[in-house]
Amino acid sequence: MTEVGNAASSRIYIPVRIKFVIALCIAIGWTAFSVWLAQTWVSELGARIGTVPAILLVGGIAIVPGFMNAFLIASLTLDRRPARRSLDIYPPLTILIAAYDEESSILDTLAGIEHQDYPAPLQVIVINDGSRDRTAGLVREAETRYPWLRLLDIPRNGGKARALNEGLKLASHELVVTVDADSYLHRKALTSIVERYRQDPPDTRAVAGKILVRNSRKNWLTRCQEWDYFQGIAAIKRMQSLYHGTLVAQGAFSLYDRNALIEVGGWAECVGEDIVLTWALLKAGYRIGHCEDACIFTNVPENARQFVRQRQRWARGMMEAFRQHPDILLTPRLSTFFVYWNLLYPWLDLAFTLGFCRGSCWPCSAATGLQDR
Repeated sequence: MTEVGNAASSRIYIPVRIKFVIALCIAIGWTAFSVWLAQTWVSELGARIGTVPAILLVGGIAIVPGFMNAFLIASLTLDRRPARRSLDIYPPLTILIAAYDEESSILDTLAGIEHQDYPAPLQVIVINDGSRDRTAGLVREAETRYPWLRLLDIPRNGGKARALNEGLKLASHELVVTVDADSYLHRKALTSIVERYRQDPPDTRAVAGKILVRNSRKNWLTRCQEWDYFQGIAAIKRMQSLYHGTLVAQGAFSLYDRNALIEVGGWAECVGEDIVLTWALLKAGYRIGHCEDACIFTNVPENARQFVRQRQRWARGMMEAFRQHPDILLTPRLSTFFVYWNLLYPWLDLAFTLGFCRGSCWPCSAATGLQDR
């Protein structure tokens, strides 16, 4: 055990900026190889649709995503964050839960908090945002069972941001956690996220938890989203946290410093309130972390209509963040690199829609065309 400990302690430390440069060089090298490899593909496609459209399609389907994935894999390989350690004293927490028509899930969410293995006082505020169902009544009944629970009943619906800001006014503790009303916390979730926050660099003011899919066995769409949340969203957040700038401390489960929240004005009243808040904290010079083992399980859309509406909200939230914080593109920090990535997504989405999906159907289309002739 001593030899293992000495070996771990003698491991060469690579500064974050050097890791960034190494990952960038690997990604550029992979991209150069991909461009060389794709010349024939571009040439043959260009003969059909023109050189410029071919470059845009191949670049959007393969070259740019390949660069991003190479950078991601290299960064995660280089990431050697210190293991979490138990704290001598755990701080009390305020948990804010904004709820609108959540009668089917709110009691499960509260039960998840009751089962937390967290060794400090909790203050849980459920903000009923003008629900038309039995959400408020169920929470009132739960107040008799849970001494840490308080209901803030807002009679008229005003949106999640306003609800969270109203709850923030009642927060008694210096650390504030947001939890969605249709989510279920893993038993160690609060302990893990607080330990990560306290052991991250001192300029950290928020830590995003890890979101996993609770209803993943419902149908093929929820199973696809399970992969997306686990390998896509979680992996990207961990990479971004390595470079001190997780771009979204999601409202579903994140921990914030209350004073920092007040400093940036709380949650902006818009669709993407969590994205806008995160960018405000980044612009203020703070670090946003990610705790890969602070897990919460949430229900994801179960049909195509719900899925499209969810992704529309995410896209609109990103546009709102750019509109409210355009100068973040000029902020000299490593995380700005990932902000620029977001500018490429309209091109990538269009390339996949027009090229990849259309190309997948090309044999069928060609056969149909021959039959028509």
